[in-house]
Amino acid sequence: MTSTNYDGFAGIIGGCDLMRRLFALISKVTDTDTTILVQGESGTGKELIARALHSQGPRRDHPFVPINCGAIPAELLESELFGHEKGAFTHAIRTRQGRFELADSGTVFLDEISEMSPMLQVKLLRVLQERQFERVGGTQTIVSDFRVIAATNRNLEEEVRVGRFREDLFYRINVIPIQAPPLRERGADIVPLTRYFIDKFTSAKNRRAMGINDEAMGHLLRYPWPGNVRELENIVERMVILATGKELTVADLPEKILQVKGMRREVVDEIPAQGFALNQAVADYEKKLIVQALNQTDWVKNQAAQLLGVNRTTLIEKMKRHQLVKPQVTMSE
Repeated sequence: MTSTNYDGFAGIIGGCDLMRRLFALISKVTDTDTTILVQGESGTGKELIARALHSQGPRRDHPFVPINCGAIPAELLESELFGHEKGAFTHAIRTRQGRFELADSGTVFLDEISEMSPMLQVKLLRVLQERQFERVGGTQTIVSDFRVIAATNRNLEEEVRVGRFREDLFYRINVIPIQAPPLRERGADIVPLTRYFIDKFTSAKNRRAMGINDEAMGHLLRYPWPGNVRELENIVERMVILATGKELTVADLPEKILQVKGMRREVVDEIPAQGFALNQAVADYEKKLIVQALNQTDWVKNQAAQLLGVNRTTLIEKMKRHQLVKPQVTMSE
């Protein structure tokens, strides 16, 4: 890794308004034992948020124990969570501690909690209420001091409405909700994230140090990133491995990114019979596009200009013409 400094917090890279608000919220709740629910699309860094909550709080010197509830078969998840006694079931050849027991004095991170079966939801609710449980096949009550952070990429309120998730468990884990913003809403972070991943993979893959030119970065800024930060990381890794030059260029970009030519265009369905002032309509549309580009890049003019395909000086002139100034952001959270 290089010695480059990146804006961020507790290992999470980000400097846009959305991320600064997120970091402020994390800082407020790290010293409590309150259960937290992190929601967001796949690839937005929900586990990074959970690790930040753990690492910045009083439990930082104790275990952080993650478990992906969607990656383990339902019949095995109970044993993973609560442990089992020797002989509790076939292949249980020895007693095993569960994640809640291993996380004593630390944090349990329940990723994709929405995938948990109804039966386990009932048992989890009891554990959260009483902080005690029994291993599978056991009768001894085990007491463990842990904090729970849960995460999901689903809308749990909708899951409750259709009967797939218990309402009482939802309210138990949703004491402090945290939303992980998608990458398309934090366009200003695409540049530092890209540079971070370039540094990371040039070091990890033993490649020579390289950068990325403005044209290629412009394409990355225009792409909507349905896979969020994880997709960006994977694409940069591929580019670094396959690149032949000293910097990444358009030639190194995947075709799906090159196919995104620009921002979405809107047209009127039909010109009204009385007509309209074309110059004013064009000016209004130009202003709308400029504001959209500025908002997407947290009002970083260089990046907004790249999104719009104009020079920075041209953008500044247009901002003056439309009397556009960055709105003030309050940190009331």
